[in-house]
Amino acid sequence: MKFAVLASPDSWYARDLMRAAASDHEIVVLPFSAISASVLPDQQLVYSTPYSPLPTPYSSLSDFDATIVRTMPPGSLEQVVFRMDCLARHEAADGIVINPARAIEAAVDKFLTTAKLHAAGLATPRTICCQTADEAMLAFEQLGRDVVLKPLFGSEGRGITRLTDENLALRAFKMLAQLGAVLYLQEFIGHEGHDIRLLVIGDRILGMRRINKLDWRTNISRGATAEAFTPDDSLIEIAHRAAAAVHAPLAGVDLLPGKDGRLYAIEVNAVPGWKGLAKALDIDVARMVLDFVAAEVRRVRG
Repeated sequence: MKFAVLASPDSWYARDLMRAAASDHEIVVLPFSAISASVLPDQQLVYSTPYSPLPTPYSSLSDFDATIVRTMPPGSLEQVVFRMDCLARHEAADGIVINPARAIEAAVDKFLTTAKLHAAGLATPRTICCQTADEAMLAFEQLGRDVVLKPLFGSEGRGITRLTDENLALRAFKMLAQLGAVLYLQEFIGHEGHDIRLLVIGDRILGMRRINKLDWRTNISRGATAEAFTPDDSLIEIAHRAAAAVHAPLAGVDLLPGKDGRLYAIEVNAVPGWKGLAKALDIDVARMVLDFVAAEVRRVRG
């Protein structure tokens, strides 16, 4: 099969997919900026991707069996909305996109993800999202004066800050409000220095435990180490419920065991990484992803 992979040309994950594809599939890596669209009187909406391997200067995403989204790069509001519009319209024209546009839109937004996880009946940290420093200070008090301030968009622990001091909190809230940021606050959940990452690949679940004894953040990018972890049936159910909440057949689900004995659903990533997971489990995750996408194509196309 032929797969378009929306990713940076120097993406480790794009290279890993190309390695795993070997001679079984053709992988063409495209940046999001390569996508254009047109609505013309004599044809349907066309999703064009300018690249050189094919004889014509422009080739449609419909030329591929499926499109795999491996990044959501920063951009203006117009750029991000347009990219999602293109993916959604391509899906409406029977294109196969993993993950679907609605999954990416939901998972990239931490507030929307948390709201959907809560609506799905999963335990989530108490969360308040607001737009002014005054409202944020009220939230700081309401959440116990120990909060985690997160950017609404972002991953791998970037931009996350724990605040316990009233003066530092006020300064942070004022600065972000002046920049036009939304203030997303969660209560800090006391934990034992580890969390659980479950990778959902269709019906299959892979797990690892991320451990960081030096930092409350358990992201591997923040110095955490990973070890193999086998989820039980209850965790497998939670992972599927979390992924389904954001409509993502391919998802990274982060669960945090709190000192209070509760298991909190912290995040769902619709463009999940697997580098640490593949190393911890010593398995070819990229091949599993490609096998899943190929199976989806066969299921849809019959």
